[in-house]
Amino acid sequence: MESFTAEFVKHNLVFKQPANTSRATLTHKNTYYLLLRSDREPDLMGVGECSFIEGLSIDNAADFESQLALLCTKINEAGSADVDFDFDAYPSIEFGLEMAIMDLENGGKRCYFEENEFFHGERDIAINGLVWMGSVAEMTEQIDDLLAQDYKVVKLKIGSLDFVEELALIKYIRSKHSPAEIEIRLDANGAYRADEALLRLHELAEYGIHSIEQPIATGQWDAMAKLVAESPIDIALDEELIGIQDPEQKELMLSTIRPQYIIIKPSLLGGFGLSEEWMELADKYHIGYWVTSALESNIGLNAIAQWVSDMDLTRPQGLGTGKLYKNNIKSPLVLEQGFLKYDHDRDWDLSVLDI
Repeated sequence: MESFTAEFVKHNLVFKQPANTSRATLTHKNTYYLLLRSDREPDLMGVGECSFIEGLSIDNAADFESQLALLCTKINEAGSADVDFDFDAYPSIEFGLEMAIMDLENGGKRCYFEENEFFHGERDIAINGLVWMGSVAEMTEQIDDLLAQDYKVVKLKIGSLDFVEELALIKYIRSKHSPAEIEIRLDANGAYRADEALLRLHELAEYGIHSIEQPIATGQWDAMAKLVAESPIDIALDEELIGIQDPEQKELMLSTIRPQYIIIKPSLLGGFGLSEEWMELADKYHIGYWVTSALESNIGLNAIAQWVSDMDLTRPQGLGTGKLYKNNIKSPLVLEQGFLKYDHDRDWDLSVLDI
């Protein structure tokens, strides 16, 4: 009978520039690689990434490493990856194990889906360009850089500046490109109060906005439902999905709010299988969706990109985080003119795993 062993490696990713969010300013971020081997083919190794965002993920940062070590111990003792573990409380660990199993099953070459068009360089994935929070000057510089790179979708994180200043940034984009030329997505991360949000959305709508993520904080289902019904801008739910495990609760939330879109982040939702549960419910209620990375390194980003290709999702995705880090794992992933590509002329460098 085939027997499995597991171990993990911690890697401290360092941002090239501080990344400002509504929760914190990030200068570094820990990620963990789960390594899975089989005695049947000991030279092969499956690699999964366990990546969580403290303050956003439900994973408990305080005991994350001890829980990951516990999972590895259980796998090593059982000789099996099918072990009893509290995956509901640690969705990023669940995703990391799912990735490692898939990689090992497909030959341990960072191919997570057999005959995948993205992996084989036969399909490039359209992505949005992301403008991080910062000063007006910093955000304007980011906008100019993305437009120079010919991105067709620009996503702005808003809620940190004065609203008039943020309107000016959006107006700046529109002074250069019409809605037919550049799609603008906004991410408010719950920045608006429920009693002010509709007014804000009407002001933003004058500039041809495609959608806005999480305009108000999570947990206000009735207020969000009312906002969706009255908003002149399509609303996408993001943080609202995180932490909802029960299928009935998932359906209740979507059927109550009825957003136009939901944002799928596999690392925060427990992996591909659980993400597909959300997609199936979204299809049932005629809700659109796209996939967004959650600050993974190139290991996790690669797996998510292959999944997007395998699911045949065509809307521009949020997979542009590969260039954020000084010490990202070198990989065949390339960002070019608004597309994520897999270049087989470039190799993986897994030296950070010390193997």
